Amino acid sequence: MFLSTETVSILKNFSTINQSILIKEGKRLRSMSVMKNVLAESDITEEFDRDVAIYDLSQFLNCLSLIPGGELKLMDDYIKITDGTNSIDYRYADPSVIAAPPEKELKLPSEDVCVVLTEDQIDRAKKSAAVLQIPDVSLIGDGNKVYLTVRDKKNTGSNSYSIEVGETDAVFQFNLKVENLRMVPSDYDVIISAKGMAKFTSHSRSLVYFVAIEPDSTYEAA
Repeated sequence: MFLSTETVSILKNFSTINQSILIKEGKRLRSMSVMKNVLAESDITEEFDRDVAIYDLSQFLNCLSLIPGGELKLMDDYIKITDGTNSIDYRYADPSVIAAPPEKELKLPSEDVCVVLTEDQIDRAKKSAAVLQIPDVSLIGDGNKVYLTVRDKKNTGSNSYSIEVGETDAVFQFNLKVENLRMVPSDYDVIISAKGMAKFTSHSRSLVYFVAIEPDSTYEAA
């Protein structure tokens, strides 16, 4: 099996969510943060014919870079990365030490607000948070417009950054942590459940992220 550049890119992104990964047999990658507040999943073109547990995903990806274009052979106790001349035997981890997503597919308990966030809008929000040194980002609806706002929600006098991203007839304030916006750069359909979860679905890839909404979020339906 050879991993495509796209699959390696997704694995690199997933390594920012959890340093470990349990790849289940099949053609889907899934990862969940240790705090269980971010879950990511993506369909891939390659098919794994067995479960593979990797404890240090970044280290494994670095091993791939040592043998560019190497073939992966899934052995009983390890992954063999080889180009016919050079090879690396990378041992499987114990699956029990990895914080893996639940087997049951995650679904939103409700769909209360829908908005499209572009790659540029998400990038601007993250950069603004870094410049202003603010940990919070909110989707705020005032009954007319929807705004993506970076601000310190505990300090009404804090600096802030805001950009209009849509329209709504509801009033809400859905708060997230900037550090949980770890998506692969893309435009996303965002569906938010007032019961504590947001779903980000990429426009350009088979890639979905579920992100926990902070408990102090509020929602008033129109």
